[in-house]
Amino acid sequence: MNRLAWLLFALVSVLWGIPYFLIKIAIVDLSPVFVVAGRTAIAAAVLIPIALARGTLGALRGKLPVVALIAMVHIVVPFTLITYGEQHISSSLTGILIAIEPVAIALLLSRTEPLTPIRVAGLVIGFAGVVVLVGLDVSGDRYGLLGAGMVLAAAISYAVAMMLVQRKAADIPPEALTVGTTVITTVVLLPFALMNLPSGPAGADSWGALVALGVLCTALALLVFYRLIVLAGSNRAGLVTYVNPVVALLLGVVLLNEEIGVATIAGFALIVIGCWFSTRPASPQVTDPDRKVLHLVDQD
Repeated sequence: MNRLAWLLFALVSVLWGIPYFLIKIAIVDLSPVFVVAGRTAIAAAVLIPIALARGTLGALRGKLPVVALIAMVHIVVPFTLITYGEQHISSSLTGILIAIEPVAIALLLSRTEPLTPIRVAGLVIGFAGVVVLVGLDVSGDRYGLLGAGMVLAAAISYAVAMMLVQRKAADIPPEALTVGTTVITTVVLLPFALMNLPSGPAGADSWGALVALGVLCTALALLVFYRLIVLAGSNRAGLVTYVNPVVALLLGVVLLNEEIGVATIAGFALIVIGCWFSTRPASPQVTDPDRKVLHLVDQD
């Protein structure tokens, strides 16, 4: 990846590492479906004027079926599955299941982007780092298996969404694509949000968290992420799910005075190593003059 791609990767990792903290605050007074619909509505309201000023909304013409499909598999379905699935399983298990996303992407793209041994090693090392970092806690209620299945389905849905963006929507400007996906999500979820309005006055903290989720973790995050997919491809962009737990943990250290232990350092190191190996480019196929066969050569 080039420098711009790495910068976008770092930015989206931060933007998608803080929602866990903000959601905990928002759902104190607001229902989960209201939070999801609210953050996408805020994101759309922020980005529509930008897209209009740039004159890019016309790029959605003729692409609405694809944009609607991306909205469903990237926002509506996974956000809903994770929200309800996490009610039955621990947050650490949720983080581990979501981190399967880069592996799912690699398998789905294995025909067009062959997996080299070093990239496979990177994926395995990075996933191991997530497990070490968040810890393996499989505790949950009697519907734990169902909850785990919902979160796993959400991870696969994310993987499919990134492939769709790369293959079907790469020519749509990021702000136009984000407007399309957030508006469609808002329309789909609005009836459910209206049925789950706050039963009493919501605190300023909950509303503030919702605004931050909409502006930073949805509008800006999706804007950056869609651009990252075009620049780096879905395989590499999907690695943000390895880094998100690191950001969430660092926020806990800074804001909640949580301690950093040996497992934290080891997990972080494994994630960095895994991401490094997983993003190593492979050269085009070259011909071996002696054996007359094609092979791939990994290079820095």
